[in-house]
Amino acid sequence: MHIGEVAERTGLSIKSIREYDTAEVLHPSSRTEGGFRLYSEEDVEWLLMVRRMKPLGFSLAEAAILVDAVRVLDTAEPGVDVAAVRSRVASFVSDAEVRRERLQAQLGMVDELLDNLRARGGGAR
Repeated sequence: MHIGEVAERTGLSIKSIREYDTAEVLHPSSRTEGGFRLYSEEDVEWLLMVRRMKPLGFSLAEAAILVDAVRVLDTAEPGVDVAAVRSRVASFVSDAEVRRERLQAQLGMVDELLDNLRARGGGAR
């Protein structure tokens, strides 16, 4: 897929997808002879993972670490010790849970504000 189709499918801007390539987060699977980026279905899945990290405030560097770790887990041969990588992913899970709770609390405050404003005639729900 060309970058425009990937942008449409992921909800990411073309600029963001290019930034991910430049920042070493995710490279396209291949390029055309003319140098245009070509993405696979798997690339789209990786981009969606990175996109899902954005609302939680993870940096591009953190996204790159997580993508690399998950790739290692996905491709590890049986019997290969991936305990350190599993630990890294578990750390991301814990961090994401904390960040999610923080966002949930913020959304609760937004809901309170909206309810308060609506009660004063600022719009109907």
